[in-house]
Amino acid sequence: MKKETHPEGYRLCVFKDMSNGYSFLTRSCAETKEVSKWEDGNEYPLVKLDISMTSHPFYTGKQVLVDTAGRVDKFRTRYSKKK
Repeated sequence: MKKETHPEGYRLCVFKDMSNGYSFLTRSCAETKEVSKWEDGNEYPLVKLDISMTSHPFYTGKQVLVDTAGRVDKFRTRYSKKK
């Protein structure tokens, strides 16, 4: 393996899916300033995720429609008038 190609500073980190609250502990070198208390009582750096394997439609088999600021309603009203 080539030397100096991999980043330094691998450590245990908690990754948390903010859409459903699922958390898992793994090794990473991601930069973060937040910490989280894990099940073993220790504190680890916290990396917040928008989506993970527990909330992604490909892995769950469920399509979740997220309506942000009424965009879906605006779309439906705009195109329902043309019928």
